[in-house]
Amino acid sequence: MALTAFLAAFCVSSPAAAQFQTALPGYEFQFPRDHGTHNEYPMEWWYYTGHLQTSSGARYGFELTFFRVGIVPAEQQNPWDFRNLALAHLAISDLEAGDFRYYQKVNRFSIYTANAAAGKLEVFNEGWRAATLSDGAWRIHAAEGKDSLDLVLRARKPPAVHGENGVSAKAGEPGFASHYYSMTRLEASGTINGRACTGEVWMDHEFGSSRLASYERGWDWFSVQLDNETELMIYLMRRMDGSIDGVSSGSLITGDGEVIHLRREQFQVKATDTWRSRRSGATYPSGWLIAVPSFRIALTLTPLLKDQELLTRGSTGVTYWEGAVSVNGTFANSAVRGEGYVELTGYDKPYRP
Repeated sequence: MALTAFLAAFCVSSPAAAQFQTALPGYEFQFPRDHGTHNEYPMEWWYYTGHLQTSSGARYGFELTFFRVGIVPAEQQNPWDFRNLALAHLAISDLEAGDFRYYQKVNRFSIYTANAAAGKLEVFNEGWRAATLSDGAWRIHAAEGKDSLDLVLRARKPPAVHGENGVSAKAGEPGFASHYYSMTRLEASGTINGRACTGEVWMDHEFGSSRLASYERGWDWFSVQLDNETELMIYLMRRMDGSIDGVSSGSLITGDGEVIHLRREQFQVKATDTWRSRRSGATYPSGWLIAVPSFRIALTLTPLLKDQELLTRGSTGVTYWEGAVSVNGTFANSAVRGEGYVELTGYDKPYRP
């Protein structure tokens, strides 16, 4: 999911704003083309979360996200034209130290400061980068403050396209949607903070026109990687009155990569606890029960750190909780374990473009 809905304040307030394209049904994904940028849409992000373990057994979670916000929809005629705004977040959940650290960047697109290529994965913001290697694998790296990340990612499954008919709806009105796919099982090897590590990574890539309607407050997003080689993505669009919008949905990805669309009525999410931030004053759910009865799935998600909150006044201006979680439960009556990430927005205040 990530945070491009909030970034829309820079450029659009409705799906039909300016001359950007709107995310409408019928879009046909093509790869590797769609790993690249889509400047015809006003909002886009490349979003990596993962769990890593060093050779000595130290464990980390991480988030690395690149945002593109369109300012002018026309094609660039000059590499210095102000067509796009580039923002980026890096967060490290240092589970060994019990510490959470995050960093942020904001730049305009240019050939030197930040950019994204069309037709393949090649995006950077200053020294942070996600790039395609000669053998088709990906490399992501970022370093800031006391933290550094340098990973090679190899896909074990094809892209998982979410939603129906090429769009992932975020509200009931046409155009309040995105084109959204995930790489749900990326094998990672490399270093974190100079220590050799391996792990598994999840990548989201979304591009579209608008994310939140005026009656929506925020969303809860869940990604889960289970040890039976299945994955689960669920998002809940929260309305201003506290109810869940019926367009909320999810995907179950089977061991062979088949994507099964889940409608709102097919799953339940229940918070088991709360955590209050002293910095923002927001109270977040903290721990969840997720059930998908038709597939006999019952999972418990537990935050690996209570405080995994980002206050991004230096970039997106958004306060959100983005954290590593452990997963235990059952799938078709067999015990499963796993790991995942959870994103929570709109708990300090409702989003207003």
